Amino acid sequence: RTLDSDGLTEMLIGWLDKYPIVSIEDPLGENDAEGLRRFTATAGDKVQIVGDDFLVTNAERVTKAAATGACNAVLVKPNQAGTVTEAKAALDAARAAGWGAIVSARSGETEDVTIVHLAVGWGAGQLKVGSFARSERMAKWNEALRIEEALGARARFAGGAPLGLGSR
Repeated sequence: RTLDSDGLTEMLIGWLDKYPIVSIEDPLGENDAEGLRRFTATAGDKVQIVGDDFLVTNAERVTKAAATGACNAVLVKPNQAGTVTEAKAALDAARAAGWGAIVSARSGETEDVTIVHLAVGWGAGQLKVGSFARSERMAKWNEALRIEEALGARARFAGGAPLGLGSR
C-alpha cells in the first residue's frame, strides 16, 4: 500500500493513540517540510518528533525548522556534520528553540567512545548508539556506565525529562 503525507500522518496518529510511543524519528519524507510541520502541529505535544535526514545535523536547518514548527527535536551526528563544532552548533540551535536533542552514533562505527563523552559533556539528555547486540555499541554503553560511576552522586538519570512530554 502506498501512502501520501496525509495518509501516513493519519496512520501514525492512530499508532500514537493506540501505543505508548514517546519519540518518532523522521516520520515523513526528508523533503516534506510542510508535512512535518502539520504532523508536529498535530502530535508535537504528545511525542518527540526527531529530525534526522530532514535536519542533517545542520544548525541553519534546525533554526529554519524551528521557525516553521517542523519537528521538536534533532538527532545530532557529529560525523554527519563534519566537525564537532558544527554538531554542537546544531545542538545549540535546538536548545535555543526549546527542542530536545539526541546525540547519535552512526551505523558501522568503531568501538571509539567519544560520542558518549559528547552527549554527557553537552548535557544532551539522550544518547542513541543502538542495541546491546554488537561490540561497538556495547563499548559505548559501557562507557556511559563508567561515566555514571565516575560522577557518583553528581550523576543524574534524566528518565523521560529530556522528552519534555510529562508522564504519558
